[in-house]
Amino acid sequence: MSLEPIRATDPEIAELIAAEERRQAEVIRLIASENYASAAVIAATGTVLTNKYSEGYPGKRYYQGQKYVDQIEQIAIDRAKGLFGAEHANVQPYSGSPANLAVYLAFCEPGDTVMGMALPAGGHLTHGWNVSITGKFFRPVQYGVRKDTGRVDLDEVRDLARKEKPKLLFAGGTAIPRTIEFAAYSEIAKEVGAIFVADIAHIAGLIAAGVHPSPVPVADVVSSTTHKTLRGPRGGMLLCKESHAKAIDRAIFPGLQGGPHDHTTAAIAVALKEAATADFKKYAAQIIVNARALAAGLMERGFELVTGGTDNHLILVDLTSKGVPGKQLAVALEDAGIVLNYNSVPFDPRKPFDPSGIRIGTPAVTSRGMKEPEMARIAAWIDEVCAAPSDDARKRRIAGEVRELCAHFPAPGLPV
Repeated sequence: MSLEPIRATDPEIAELIAAEERRQAEVIRLIASENYASAAVIAATGTVLTNKYSEGYPGKRYYQGQKYVDQIEQIAIDRAKGLFGAEHANVQPYSGSPANLAVYLAFCEPGDTVMGMALPAGGHLTHGWNVSITGKFFRPVQYGVRKDTGRVDLDEVRDLARKEKPKLLFAGGTAIPRTIEFAAYSEIAKEVGAIFVADIAHIAGLIAAGVHPSPVPVADVVSSTTHKTLRGPRGGMLLCKESHAKAIDRAIFPGLQGGPHDHTTAAIAVALKEAATADFKKYAAQIIVNARALAAGLMERGFELVTGGTDNHLILVDLTSKGVPGKQLAVALEDAGIVLNYNSVPFDPRKPFDPSGIRIGTPAVTSRGMKEPEMARIAAWIDEVCAAPSDDARKRRIAGEVRELCAHFPAPGLPV
């Protein structure tokens, strides 16, 4: 989209946006939660819908002037239901964390026991971690992973659930490189009388494309962001059984939010239409191919991966054997034009702000059209920087090579 209207009013902000456009065009983005939205999705977020206020739901608003907004939101709802095979969909959450908080409001009272994966094991803050409101207002019980495999032991989850009797049981997280066994979680939740919530924020695009098992048939509620692998705008979404529809809708509005962001709703609708195409299915399948190729390239160079590999878009690397902390390598790689995040690994002896690992994701590079040969080059560059993170000349050379590679793979949604 043209920056000229912004330049005319606020050249300082316009230049910073332009600089970010150049950065996104010229670097390899490996942050697992980031992607490139299409030009159509980006355009929808910048429409006159940002002028509108629409408290309520289609056909049941508190303000007049909803004739077109109602249609837009209903289209988004219908597309979400159709794409994921859900009985009910709410596309109003402002993002993933508010979506998760709405689930607590719908089903819990303060002090109720909730159960989710511990943050250091790969879970999310909003699954009951102690620094989150969900860990302060509710009684959190956390499960982890096995030290020898890095994977969830579902027998341990079952034993813990039987003992603690949680009101909510969460599956999913932010650093899980393996397929999530939703059906097994569902059986555990049924046994102890819990509401089963599947958080698919990271893998929603993979599920939509049919390359990861879907929790929709077995979960009471499915929560998600609408960006990440789904390639939509920054927003949230809740899917649920029809029997929970009223509780979920009331929790979002009026429970947590006022008017939805109608420009985001329109962009969600556009993204969901894109996600129903054959091209999207090819992209989602290639995400996994690329992740496995990149994982193999790193393991060939002596990197240790949590769980020994990946089934999805995400790779978690334990750098302990390399003798380089995660933050140091992440900073050095950014200097070399490769952007990812430092991340704790299970049973990490280091602090969260200076952990032992890095987290890598392939959605953004896949959206650019990169494939296995490019993953091999990326693995080699990561290895080079890891071998000498303070070598500025080496980092400058690699950054130049990265820019050259990126020029051959224009990113969706960016000016050419």
